[in-house]
Amino acid sequence: MSVELSIVIPAYNEEESVVPCYWEVIEALKPLGKSYEIIFLDDGSTDSTFEKLNELSKTDNRLRVLKLRKNFGQSAALRAGFDHAEGRYIITMDADLQNDPHDIPLLLQKLESEDFDVVCGWRYSRKDTFSKKVYSKFANYLRKKLTHEQIHDSGCTLRAYKKECVNNLELYGELHRYIPAMLGWKGYRIGEIKINHRERQYGKTKYNWKRLFRGFLDLLVVAFWERYSVRPMHVFGGAGLVFGFLGFIISMYLGIMRLVYGRGLSDRPLFLVGILLIIVGVQFLATGVLADILLKIYYGQNGRKNYLI
Repeated sequence: MSVELSIVIPAYNEEESVVPCYWEVIEALKPLGKSYEIIFLDDGSTDSTFEKLNELSKTDNRLRVLKLRKNFGQSAALRAGFDHAEGRYIITMDADLQNDPHDIPLLLQKLESEDFDVVCGWRYSRKDTFSKKVYSKFANYLRKKLTHEQIHDSGCTLRAYKKECVNNLELYGELHRYIPAMLGWKGYRIGEIKINHRERQYGKTKYNWKRLFRGFLDLLVVAFWERYSVRPMHVFGGAGLVFGFLGFIISMYLGIMRLVYGRGLSDRPLFLVGILLIIVGVQFLATGVLADILLKIYYGQNGRKNYLI
C-alpha cells in the first residue's frame, strides 16, 4: 500500500527519549486514519539509542531505523530521512520530546486546507533556557534581515512538507534551519502555526554558541545563493567595476599631477591605493567569470534546472 505520511525523526544520544517519543507519535497518528511510516535516524549515537530503536522495529513493520556511521549532524540526518521517506507528506520533528506529536494533525490540516507546500511550527511559548532563547532570537533576526523570509521560528524542527518540496534538497552544515528560506526562494508556499513546546526531560541540549557561529556562516551562503544563484557575475562583476573605476580615477589624477605639475609619486600612499584598487577590481571580475562557469557546470549536472514547474 502507498504511504501517506512519513514521520522523520533524527536522534543523537537520546536513549531515554526515543521510546516515549515513538509511543507518543503512534498515539497522535491513530485518530488520523492514514497509512504512515516512522523513520528514526540515529545520527551516530554513542549511547543505547540505536539498540532501543532496533528492538522497537522488530515489533512494528511501520518503524524504520537508519543508523549513520558517525555523527554527521542534523542536516545530514534529515537529508537521509528525506531520501528514504515514501510518504506523500513528510513530518519532521525532534526526538527529545520537546516537540509535541499531537500537533501533527494541526500541521496536516493547515497544509491541506490552505494549499501550502510547507507548514512550519512556531514555538510561541518556548520552554528553553534564557541563553538558548537569546541565541535563537538573534539568529532569527539575522535570518529575516538577510533572506527576507518571515516565519517566526526557523529553528523549530516540527514541520510538514509535501514530498516534492524536499526532493533533491541539498542539506549540509546547519542548513536545516534555513529549509523554509530555501524553499521559499524556489517558489513554494510557506505557512506557519503556533505549536506546543515542552521542557526537556532527559539528556542535554546539543545547541551552543559554536552552532550559532556555524549557522551564521551557512546563512551567508543561503542569502548569497538566494540572490545570485543564477547571476554571480552581477555581484562580483559589479564590485570589480566599482573598485576598478575608483583605482583608475585615482591613478589618472596622480598621473596628471606627475606629468603636468611634476609632482613625485614615491611618497604618495594614494598611488599604491589606486594600483591596489585596479588589481582588486580585475580579481573580482575574474572571480565573477569563474563563478558563472561553475554555475553552468552545476546546472548541467544531473538534469538540474534553474526553474521549477
